[in-house]
Amino acid sequence: MQKADKKNTPEKYRLDKWLFAARFFKTRSLAAEAIERGRIHLNGARAKPAKTLVVGDMMTIQIGSYKYEIKVLGLSNKRGSAVIAQQLYSETEESRQQREVIAERIKVQPRPFFTKGRPTKRDRRKIMRLKDHL
Repeated sequence: MQKADKKNTPEKYRLDKWLFAARFFKTRSLAAEAIERGRIHLNGARAKPAKTLVVGDMMTIQIGSYKYEIKVLGLSNKRGSAVIAQQLYSETEESRQQREVIAERIKVQPRPFFTKGRPTKRDRRKIMRLKDHL
């Protein structure tokens, strides 16, 4: 038996690596975790991190409140610049419009007075002024 040449074997493009290369996630492990939790659907079905991608696949990606519906245009396992990453996929117009609507809703929502943790000295003084006026 002869060993197979690396040049003759086509490179496989894993779903988790592609999501990292396309800059949907900051790390490959975050991409794999999202896939395991069912936030990524490939051609309408749940996928596994090692699923091989093909150009033309349709993908649904749920990240927080946002939902992306994209078509795979290119394949890559290596993370490059944002310009290169944007050439790997195209988002449907309907998906883009839905994300804009969600972004507007989030902007309109009132921000909480305290974001996290203890109030700062400045916040405490504002609270004291409010209590004095009541």
